Order: sequence, then structure tokens, then C-alpha cells
Amino acid sequence: MTPRRNGSLPSTVLLVVANLLIPVAILTFATGFFPYKPILPGLAEYSTLSDYGAPPEAPFDRLVFMVIDALRSDFVYTADSGFGYTQSLIRDGVAIPFTAHATSPTVTMPRLKAITTGSIPSFLDVLLNLDEGDETSTLANQDTWLAQMKTKGSGKLVMYGDDTWLKLFPGTFDRADGTTSFFVSDFTEVDNNVTRHIADELRNDDWNTMILHYLGLDHIGHKGGPRSPHMVPKQREMDGIIKDIYGALVSEPHLQSTLFVVCGDHGMNDAGNHGASSPGETSPALVFLSPKLKAIQGVFQAPVPDAEDFQYYTTVEQSDLAPTLAALLGFPIPKNNLGALIPEFLPFWPKETDRAQLLMRNAHQILNIITAAFGSQILEANSPDEVCSGPTVNYQELVCEWLEISKLAKPMSSADEIDPQWISATVKWLRKAQGLMSGMASNYDVSRLVLGQIFAAIAVAFALAAASKLVSGKATEVLPFAGIVVTYGIMMFASSYVEEEQHFWYWATTAWLALLGLKGFSKKNVTSKAKHGLTVVLMLTAVRLVRAWNQTGQKFAGEPDIVKIFLYTNPTLLWCLVGATYLWIHRELVYGFNGIPKPFSYSAVTALLLAAFTFKVAFTNEDAPELVVGFAKRVLELDPTQGHSLISRARAVFVGLGFALAVALFFLLTERHLSTTSPAIHTLHHLYTLLAMTQSRTTNIPLFLLFHIQYKLLAAQDLTPVELSTSSLLLQYTAFFALGGSNAISSVDLSNAYNGIAGFDAAAVGVLTFVSNWAGPIYWVSGGTLLLLERRKGGGVFKSHVALLTVFAAGSAAAVMAACTVLRTHLFVWTVFSPKYLYCIAWAMVQHLGVNVGLGGVLFWLGL
Repeated sequence: MTPRRNGSLPSTVLLVVANLLIPVAILTFATGFFPYKPILPGLAEYSTLSDYGAPPEAPFDRLVFMVIDALRSDFVYTADSGFGYTQSLIRDGVAIPFTAHATSPTVTMPRLKAITTGSIPSFLDVLLNLDEGDETSTLANQDTWLAQMKTKGSGKLVMYGDDTWLKLFPGTFDRADGTTSFFVSDFTEVDNNVTRHIADELRNDDWNTMILHYLGLDHIGHKGGPRSPHMVPKQREMDGIIKDIYGALVSEPHLQSTLFVVCGDHGMNDAGNHGASSPGETSPALVFLSPKLKAIQGVFQAPVPDAEDFQYYTTVEQSDLAPTLAALLGFPIPKNNLGALIPEFLPFWPKETDRAQLLMRNAHQILNIITAAFGSQILEANSPDEVCSGPTVNYQELVCEWLEISKLAKPMSSADEIDPQWISATVKWLRKAQGLMSGMASNYDVSRLVLGQIFAAIAVAFALAAASKLVSGKATEVLPFAGIVVTYGIMMFASSYVEEEQHFWYWATTAWLALLGLKGFSKKNVTSKAKHGLTVVLMLTAVRLVRAWNQTGQKFAGEPDIVKIFLYTNPTLLWCLVGATYLWIHRELVYGFNGIPKPFSYSAVTALLLAAFTFKVAFTNEDAPELVVGFAKRVLELDPTQGHSLISRARAVFVGLGFALAVALFFLLTERHLSTTSPAIHTLHHLYTLLAMTQSRTTNIPLFLLFHIQYKLLAAQDLTPVELSTSSLLLQYTAFFALGGSNAISSVDLSNAYNGIAGFDAAAVGVLTFVSNWAGPIYWVSGGTLLLLERRKGGGVFKSHVALLTVFAAGSAAAVMAACTVLRTHLFVWTVFSPKYLYCIAWAMVQHLGVNVGLGGVLFWLGL
């Protein structure tokens, strides 16, 4: 492609406008794709059902609601569980176990909204869940069972634990003590702060609702996964608290009619994360406990055998809690509820008419939502035949079925007994209504969706115009890059390809490097061809090792990989590879500070590397002590700083990196007059690599040694700027997935998000989280910039590089927007395409604009 100078706008202006339009397009589209859902205002009141009379008497008057964050079902119900006492209550018949299905997104805020309102929350709550200061997601003006319990006036509401409750229900609790949900390094104090209030509250009789939300188990999952050595002891701790509370229910007179509910807000996957829709993430435990339950339930086995789908006992929806608590505690069902009364509790009411009334009230409440959404005309018909004779849409079929059911119920309303088939049909109808209305609970602002795509299309056009002016060379050099953009865009319309996107980048990178290898043979003589052949083999071998390091995606996330087969089972091999990586960085940094006397630079670099390495050993010893063996264990024993906390150790590493960065920048700025690239620019690259290693899981640290091998092999090739840009793009995405990333919210790694932080700080945690999860892509931005600097004499090389990357950023964002629009009614819109759009935001706005353009531009300027 030959650069063209003619045109009404300079290339720089075109490029700037394209990059400014990308965030405009993304944010415009987001406001239409993630809108707040409309709600029915006010609090529900008991409606008059003339055929049934007053609402039936509730068996309970007080509630203890205990949430154990990320309490996956198998943690409670299987033989490996630490909940031995809870299992004994299940066997004794005083506890009824369920698996509660949690719909995606499986993060705390939307799950608490579902539990308390019975509705389906917005996917936007994923973002609000990450904002500790958010106040727009409040449920203060919505109908919830907390609002209903407060309206009853029979006692105060108290809450101890996750401060998400305080954010959702401001001014609701009479006594409360909140703890931050994002400080995942804290397993102990975060729970002790809850437990210390329980004994006093159990002696008080002035409350009718006590909320307890424990976070420690979830934090253990994020740090060490479900098989962490801390997991079962934490389960035993939670089981002991359940024992104390249940004991008080038996012994304290004022607690005799107290319902005790223990549940998880969501589960976790095999990596200990959550947010997506894998079985482990969507299957939290739910247990109702009370001595009164013995009179209504049969015998349950506990523990039960393991189940791959994590479905134990009866599976219900989390939203079913709202109408079930309404019946058991005696208040109207919240207005926006889509849940169905759990039928296992109907035996509490011996009279069939009472059971029928509870189901009728649940059905009428859901019908109110249907009429609010679609109009009340269809319910005003005198008979089903008037409106149900012709073809109907789903919601009309639902109403028609209800008209039939309600007509059959009228002759029986005055009888003492109700036909069990009618009750069964009503329960079935409630489930069908729940499924239908939950799937229709998304309202899109189509005009904003279209406007966002128009902005994205304009950004693509401007980026292409800029690239046509800036990119030099043969048109054939751009064809592979163009093929990547087009193929990637098409792939976004298939849910399976989105879930398994890593394979696209793995195969594309392999094919690209093979193509570069074939191209190189044509320029070599016989001797150099043999050497070049070895280089190509090494490049492809490195790619194969990188892609096999971590299995990711949805379908194969639990399959064998290098980490599982070789490193977890051979910790000595792990530490040999980790040690080799740190030694390599040590060597590069020692030779990088050429302007400093060798004894001083050697001592300073050695101190920094020892601080970083010993921190990682100590960190791993906290998370997975079974991996700290042999040499690593000896290092831990001899470490003179072992008495210091991980926070202070991490801070020492960051301070050392900051000082080394300042020295490297000094040399860069003083050597800018030189005609050659200063060695200090490479020192910056290696300092970032050390930071990336500090922010990565221990098992992923050897990947940076493989990245360095790939970098050296690429540097040995005679690549054009276009080929370097293509390589940089491919290796950025390959590295992201190789380190364990995916398009699922659950793959966001928080294990290193709090390094050096004593409490929650949104900015610091946000930066550390991004560096942890995008460590590989950032590495290749730095590495790619170094390779571009070698060709800076070509003129405008960085602008052409940014132009090509902008074409991909704008094009990929436009494709994802188009896919989300076209497939907005798709079954997987919230589990596949919505998470993908959130990742698209991160890639386009943070990685592209912040790292590729911002950080890359600074590095290129410093290296000139």
C-alpha cells in the first residue's frame, strides 16, 4: 500500500477523530444495551380475594437470613463438605435443602436484587457491582421483602457483613456494620466482624429481620480456588456459626417462631471466580432451617454423591425466595417478583383453600406484571374462547392458560378441599410464567444501539482513511491483517466462537508465524536457511507451549493443561521455571543500567529481584502452601523479612520498581540526543516485565520467559512495520488467553488485585486488576514498540502502527455491537454476548487507547 498525500483531511486528524469516536460509540451503545429496567412503584398490599377470605396465618414471625458469599452447592451437601452439623440437621428433618439457580451475571449485587425483589436484575449491575461508591443501584424505592418486613412494624432490621446491603438499602437497617466485599486478601477479619455481633443480637428481641453476609469463603475462592487448603476450615467455621444460631432458635423463647435461611448468592467455577454461567457459578446452596420444618418434610439423605452439574435435591430459582418468604412470614409478595412459591412449603397450611389462596395470590401478582407490560385488555374477557381461539404469542398463551385454570378454580373456592391437579397445574403455570417473563425482562433503546453503531462505522471509515495515507509498502502485506479484521468480525455472530475465542487467536498466530517463516526462506542462502528453519521451529514450539499453558474458554476450561498436568503435580519443576525467569530478568536489568557502576547496579538489582521473588514465594505459601516445597520452602525459611506482612512486602517491590523506573527515565532523557536507541528503553521493558510477574499467578510466571523467547526470535527476523503491527496484535490477544483470560466475567482474576493495599481503593485496585489480567497484552505493546523503534528511520512508523490497530479496534467494536443488536433476543445474550461487550469495552478503551496509543506512544517517544 502506497501512502497517499491527497485528501481533505490530514492523516493525523483522521487518526485522532477515529480514536475519539471509539469511546463515543461504545458508551452510546452501552446506554441502549444496558438500560435500567422499568419497575412497578410502591409497596404491594394484600388484594381482596373474595372466594378465599383473609390471607392464611404465617408460621413464622422472625427471619435470620445468612448469606455465605459464593457458597456453591457441593460445599454444603457432599462428603467433602465442612458443613457436618448442617448435614445432620438435614438428616434430622429440621432443614430443607435446595439448589438455587442463580442466573447470569453471577456477581453479588444483581444476585441480591434477585433474592430480595424476586425480579431479574439488569446486566448493568455487573459494572455497578464493581463501584464501591455507586448509589444509583439502590432498592430504597423498590418493593422488596426487607421493605415489607419493615412495614410490618413488628421489629427492627439489622445487618452485619457485606456493605452491598447498605448500598442497596440505604436507611433501611436500624443497626448495621458493613464490610467491603472487594478486599479479597482478607479471609478472617472480614468474617469476624460479622460473627462478633451475633451473640448479642440473638439475645435481643427487638428485631424481626437479621441479615448476615459472610465474605471470607468467596475471598478464599478468588485467591486459591475451591480446592484451597483454607476452604474446608472456612466451611467448618461457617457450620459452627449455623450451629450457634440454630441452637438459639431451640433454646431462646423469643426465637421459637424464627425462620433461619442459609444461602449463597452465587457459586464459583474451578478457578474460584464467578460472573458467568457455568454450572458451578449458577448453583449456590439454599437451606431453610427451623424445628417447625420437621412436621412438613420427609427424610433427606446427607451427604449426597458428587454431581458434575452441582444440582442437589430440588432445584429452585433464587427469585423464588421472595414469594416463599412472603408466605412463610406473612406479608404481600413484592410487586416486581417473578418468582414462584416453593411448593415444598405448602404442607404448612393443612387447609387446601389456604394453599390455593397462596398460589392464587402469587399468580395474580405475576399477572399484574404481564398486564403492566402488555396491557390489561386480554384479562377483561369473559371466557378464554373470546381471546384464545386464534394464534397467539407467548404471553397471550400464558394468559389463556391462566384463564382456563382460574375458571376451574371458581367452583371449588368454597370447598374445604381443592383438586390436587389444580394445585399442580397452578404451580406448573407459575414456573412457565416465571421462565417467559424472565426472558422478556430486557428493554433496549434501539435508537441508541443504532446511533452507537453509526459512530462505530464512522470511526472505522476514518481509521481506514488514516491507514490508507500512513501505511506504506505493498498491498499484499496488509491482506493478512485485513483477513484477521474481517474474520474476527464475522466470528462475533456465533455464540460458540465467542465462548472459545482463544482458538481463533491461537490458530491465527500459528499460521501467521508460519507464513513469516516461509517468507524468510526466500531471502536466505543454504547455510542461513538451516538457521532460519531452526528459528521457525522454535517460534512455533513457543506458540504451542504458550497456548497449552492454561485451558480457558467455556467448554474446555477444566481440561488438562501444562499447569494442571506438570506444575501442580511437580512443584519443584514450577519453582525451577519461576527461578529461571527471575534469573533472566536479573541478568537483563543488571546489564540494562550501563551508566551505573556494576557493583552498585548489581547489588540494587539483586535486592529488588530478591524482594520480588520472596514476595511471590510468601504469597504462594498463603494461597497454596502445597506448592511451596524444596528450594522454595528453604527460601521461605531463610527469608529475613518473613515476619513482615504481604502488604509491606508488595509495597517494597513497588517502591523498588518505582526507583528503578526513575533511574531508567533519567538515562533515557539524558541520552535522547544519541542517534541510536538508548539501552534504557529496554530496561523499561524489563521493569514492566517484573511488575507483570509480580501481578501474575505464580504458575503463569514462566510464560514471560516464553514471551521473551518469542520476542528475541521476532527481533531476528527482517519484518516490515506492517508485519510488526500484525504480530503485535496477534501476540497481544494470544498472551491474554494464554494467561487464563476468556470472555467470561468469571475469568477476571482478583488474586493479585490487592497487592500492597491495606484497604479498598477503587483507583489502585482497578489499575492492579487490569495489569493482572492484561499483563500479557501490555508486555507485547512494550515489546512491539521496541521492535518498531528499530525501524524508526522509515518515518511515521508509529503512526502507521496506531492506524492499523485503530482499524482493528474500531472494526471489532462495530462487529460486537452489530452482533449484540442482531442477537439481542438470543438465548445467550446475557451469558455470552453481554460479557463479550464488556470485554470489548476493556480492549478498545483501556488496552487500545490507554496502552497501545498512550503507553506505546510514550515509549516510542522516549526511545527516539
